[in-house]
Amino acid sequence: MKKSVSILVVIMLLLINPKPPLAAVKEERMIQDEIIYMIMVDRFHNGDSKNDKDANLNNPLAYHGGDFKGITTKLDYMKEMGFTAIWLTPIFENTEKGYHGYWVKDFYKTNEYFGTMEEFKTLVQEAHHRDMKVILDFVVNHVGPGHEWLDDPMKEDWFHEKKPITNWNDQEEVEKGWLFDLPDLNQDNPDTRRFLLDAAKWWISETDIDGYRLDTVKHVPKDFWTDFSAAVKSEKDSFFLIGEVWHDNPNVITGYKDTGIDGFMDFSQNDSLRTAFEKSDQSLGWLFSNVTRNEKLFDRPELLGQFLDNHDMTRFSHLAINNNQDPVTRLKLGLSYLYTAPGIPIVYYGTEIAMDGGNDPDNRRMMDFDADPNVIDYITELGALRQKLPSLTRGDMKLLFEQEGMAVYKRSYKNETVVVAINNTSETQKVVLEEELEKGKELRGLLGGKTVQSNGNHYTFNLEGEQTEIYMLADKMGLNWFYIGILTAMIGLFVTFMYFGSRRAKKTKSY
Repeated sequence: MKKSVSILVVIMLLLINPKPPLAAVKEERMIQDEIIYMIMVDRFHNGDSKNDKDANLNNPLAYHGGDFKGITTKLDYMKEMGFTAIWLTPIFENTEKGYHGYWVKDFYKTNEYFGTMEEFKTLVQEAHHRDMKVILDFVVNHVGPGHEWLDDPMKEDWFHEKKPITNWNDQEEVEKGWLFDLPDLNQDNPDTRRFLLDAAKWWISETDIDGYRLDTVKHVPKDFWTDFSAAVKSEKDSFFLIGEVWHDNPNVITGYKDTGIDGFMDFSQNDSLRTAFEKSDQSLGWLFSNVTRNEKLFDRPELLGQFLDNHDMTRFSHLAINNNQDPVTRLKLGLSYLYTAPGIPIVYYGTEIAMDGGNDPDNRRMMDFDADPNVIDYITELGALRQKLPSLTRGDMKLLFEQEGMAVYKRSYKNETVVVAINNTSETQKVVLEEELEKGKELRGLLGGKTVQSNGNHYTFNLEGEQTEIYMLADKMGLNWFYIGILTAMIGLFVTFMYFGSRRAKKTKSY
């Protein structure tokens, strides 16, 4: 009998607290809908010790054992967090000690430390089976130190004269100088250009990858990138190109927007993100100024890659720790903005465990899957919302409130409006929105679950320090007579059940 009573109570509670489902607009997936997980192949997961060779976990500049098989076995791990694409650092055969992949030796072979071509193809197939895209890092600016082509008299014209870059404002020097003393390829040589274009097309036709992240874009002539873009898209029309033009001035980046490259890493916004969220009580104003600027400068600002850190800079958690801040709290706030603002979120492996790491190579530590999954649940929740709410990937953005670290903005797409509140201060903040939202509705919290009712045309809410809430603007639920009717009937049945149960128990005792 106790079991029956418990079941009835659960049913009643469910009826009293019906949770409205999120409105989801099912549309064809677009590039800006992606959430990218960035992996340094050697430092992610060792799935096959047979290819470790001289790997040494104690040497930060040596191979650590990560490989294709290791990534393949962790695809479900990434999928469950909501990631729809993976970006891999270069997988080609490298010259000695090129664990990071950027010292290419052979453009047509996989790095033997990472596995075979067949193992890589399996990785791509398994990713596609999970509806995940695979993006490869592609380097055309240079090859590895001591490359064999340097000793080939037939390829003397394949390289620029060996000179360092001394004047970074001289674009010709930036394109022709040897970056970090690496042999700089001459893309103006027709043979060199043809080789690079053919190799780029070959990987697409051979493995069915979905995109390239283009390394050191500003060090290569723009007309080469125009040819490159046309060549790869002739192989696969949907192929995605995102370029690394590392410069604080976005006007320098926009100089490459007519080359056919789809999107670019937004380094200017990255600097603002790190400054805003590395410690509490920082203004968020520059984030929104940058969004407005991007809308004016770029034809498709929604394709800009947004990120808190990557393999070339200190990890975001390191910044927080150095500021005596809780890295988990700081990461959650930064990720909240990253996932709800315009652009494609790119999350560096290890972020989900708040991995620490200073300058290169300390920021490239081996992933620890046994560490406390501090941020995994939050990333999973943000990823689910981003996939269900098209306003977060396709909607316009309007700042509603911003004051000394407390910000509220809305994303709108068709009939869907989502309101994001981020409290980057250490104190609870009260926000009153007037006229900015349609009156007579309510804001339903999708993270904390609290609902904010409108009072006329006012919406008033309090948000605790260092917290985020994402609201859905929806019609007021009001009294649901259907549920009330069912609830009344259930109460009647429950009372009847208890009455007859009690009588039966008395009769049983009388015997």
